[in-house]
Amino acid sequence: MRLPLTPPASLSPEQKPLYDDMKGGIEKNFKGFQAIGADGALIGPWNPWLHFPKIGGPVWELVKALSTAPTLPKPVREVAILVTGAKFHSGYELYAHVLMAELRGLDDKTIATITAGQRPSGLSDDEACAYDVASSLVGGGVLPELVYKTAVTRFGEQGAAELIYLVGLYCMVSVTLNGFDVPVPE
Repeated sequence: MRLPLTPPASLSPEQKPLYDDMKGGIEKNFKGFQAIGADGALIGPWNPWLHFPKIGGPVWELVKALSTAPTLPKPVREVAILVTGAKFHSGYELYAHVLMAELRGLDDKTIATITAGQRPSGLSDDEACAYDVASSLVGGGVLPELVYKTAVTRFGEQGAAELIYLVGLYCMVSVTLNGFDVPVPE
């Protein structure tokens, strides 16, 4: 871990409102995995964002925009997030979203196959579409037209855009976690 955890008692005036907003959002939307330490310090990607609030604040706003009232079904979102985390070998992201995927109904074989970097055979049509979009985007280059059109057909333009932005966000989350060597909780 390249950045020490920041307990609430040592927050700067610039960090305090961001901490309060992130803690509230974590408690409301990110249940099922450890994101807050026993002393109240935020762990995972929230700690680096808190260290650099000028950057972390806008990133948190994007997280909130994509997490509050999403249009995509939760298992579809988790497929895309797992594909992204697997591509980046992002330990904390995989830790958190394997647990989230289980809570959202994905079976262990599907989760294991995705985290191994492969496409599971038993995905629903919506989940398969999410896998294809995420896999194409994290592979680099332009999203193939057929994959994009399939996403628009399945999810509408708004849903396809949400899926694309979700993959982009979790690329940034993965890079943040890897760049600051954020560990998986014990």
